[in-house]
Formats: sequence, C-alpha cells, structure tokens
Amino acid sequence: MKTYTVGGAVRDELLGLPVKDRDHVVVGARPEDLVRLGFKPVGKDFPVFLHPVTHEEYALARTERKVARGYHGFEFHTAPDVTLEQDLARRDLTINAIARDEAGRLIDPFGGAGDIKARVLRHVGPAFAEDPVRILRVARFAARFGFTIAPETFELMQRMVANGEVDALVAERVWQEFSRGLMEDNPSRMLEILRECGALARIAPELDALFEREDAGAAARAALKAAARAGASLEARFAALARALDPLAVEAFCARLRVPAACRELALLATRHANAIADAGELDAQALLVLLDAADAWRRPERFLELAAAALAGEPDVSEAWALLERALGAGAAVDAGAIAKAAAGAAGIRSAIGAARLEAIRRAIEDGD
Repeated sequence: MKTYTVGGAVRDELLGLPVKDRDHVVVGARPEDLVRLGFKPVGKDFPVFLHPVTHEEYALARTERKVARGYHGFEFHTAPDVTLEQDLARRDLTINAIARDEAGRLIDPFGGAGDIKARVLRHVGPAFAEDPVRILRVARFAARFGFTIAPETFELMQRMVANGEVDALVAERVWQEFSRGLMEDNPSRMLEILRECGALARIAPELDALFEREDAGAAARAALKAAARAGASLEARFAALARALDPLAVEAFCARLRVPAACRELALLATRHANAIADAGELDAQALLVLLDAADAWRRPERFLELAAAALAGEPDVSEAWALLERALGAGAAVDAGAIAKAAAGAAGIRSAIGAARLEAIRRAIEDGD
C-alpha cells in the first residue's frame, strides 16, 4: 500500500501558494485495509476515508466510466491493481493531475508542472468531455489564477456545449461552481470564458443577455470587479452583478439554479434600489427615509450596508453617497421606536410618529454633515 498527496495541494505548493487542504490517494489497498488501520469511511459514491489523526481525506485509487449524461452518470471502479497514473488520468486539468509521494518526489505523467510554469489550463485527456462541470471549473480556475486556456481545451469546451452536455448539469452543482467563481480575485474572467464558449447562454441566459448590451455588460463587469477588489461577500458580489437585471430575470435565474435566499433577496433589492443608492447625494431627507424603509434597513442594517456596497461598486466617487447613507441610517436607527410606540395611539399612529421622528433625525444628520 502506498499513499500520495494529490491535486490542489501539490498544485498550490508549486505555485507558492498556501495549502489549505491536503487530499491523498491510496494505491494497492482495499477498504477493509484502511478501516483496519483506523481510517473512518465517509465516501458515498466511492471509498473515501478520514485519517484517524489528521482527519485529511484518503481516497482509494479509482477509474471511472461514463454511462449516462450529466454529473451523476458515472460508474467508479476501485481495486488494489488500479495504478496512480490511472487515477490521475481521470482528473480534469494537468495542473490538478500531479502527485507527490511520501519521499517528496513529484509524479507528473501529464506535464502539469510545465503547464503551471507556462500558466496554461490544459485538459488531461478525452475523458474531460464526459463531465460538463469541468467547463465551469476551467472558467473558475482562470478567474483564480489568471491562466490562459489551451486552444485544444477551449475547443473541447465549445464542442461540449454544442453537444448539449451543459444542459444536463444539476442546478446545485452549477450554483456551487458559479458562486465559488464569484469569490475569486477576478470573477469577471469566469463570466467572459463561459460566454465565449457558449455555456453562459445555457446556464444563465439572463446574464448572457445582459452582456449582449455593450454598455450594461461593461457596467456589470466593472461592478463585479470593484466588489471583488473590496473583498465583498458572495451576496454583495452577486447583487453587484445582478443589479442591472429586471427583477423577473433575477427571479428566473435564482429559481433555476436554486440560489440561496440571502443572495436572491439582496440581488432583488439591488435591482429595485441601486439607482437611488447611487444617486444618494441628490436625495433629500424624505427620499432617504423612503429608501431606508423600502430596504428594511431598520430591522436589517447590516444587509442594507451590503446592498449599498453592491449598488455603489464600480461607480465613480462614491465617498459622498456612502457617507450620507451611513449618516442617515445611523440617525434613523438611533430613534427610540419603543418609547414612541408607548406614547402613540394605534398602529397607524405609531408608524406615523416613528416615521416623523426618523425623518427629523435624518434631516438633522444631513444638515450636520453639510
């Protein structure tokens, strides 16, 4: 039995990046061999085990065979005679098909180390075409590392789209890869690649249509880049990208990909209020109160600030608008709604009194800021 460190850990070491997780492949063993050594089985589709001390993942070397369309259409085979090279051959990209043995030696049968030096994303072999998720992964890795895509790999991605493989993708896997791509340093690169190979029109036709409009597409890319530079949350990045869409388009996108509620809600708020937030410097106290009320800022101030970040991302000279929004939010939130409620009569009277108090507080905050 031999064990090897594989995949992202080896790749990131060669790139000089910190290694977050280490995955291992075990060659020459059966499941019962690892159980006998104290490993805990956790794999559902194929034998994966947790090390009894480090809790790192150890998977038995395996091969796979395509038997149906889509992500789940594979049969896996594990046996002691499956070699390390056979296991590496099923991986997506050469940069992810490198192993390191227990003595520290590299095993690189597909030239991944050379592709890392050349900053190229290249598929390992024909099996790449069997899993359409790999199109999304290539786009995501390009967004992370800034690597170019080998021409033969990009052509294969285009053929996979044309053959309808992308149409068989499971919604949850699309969103998983898409959301991870949004959190990379250059998420716009992911979208550009997906659009160029034709995949974006299949998985996110709303965004593809947005990028068809030159000015709107450029603004969306700039907003997303600015949100990424600012280290914004996933929710804020998605809202910055989606703010130029029609609310119905956002609803359709989120329903199809089963987008989490927090992302969906912030994106919808951005479609409705981004323009007002961007023009906050021109709003009077009454308009600011209406905006804060509509965005439910009093109950969820943190979400409102994320909304403001998404709406202002990529806009020129946002410091004045941001400062005004913070002042207005802080002033209105400082109003003692509980005390006013005790003194007012009836629900309508309470709402009116609290609104009047917040309006006055916002007006004073604006005047003090001036």
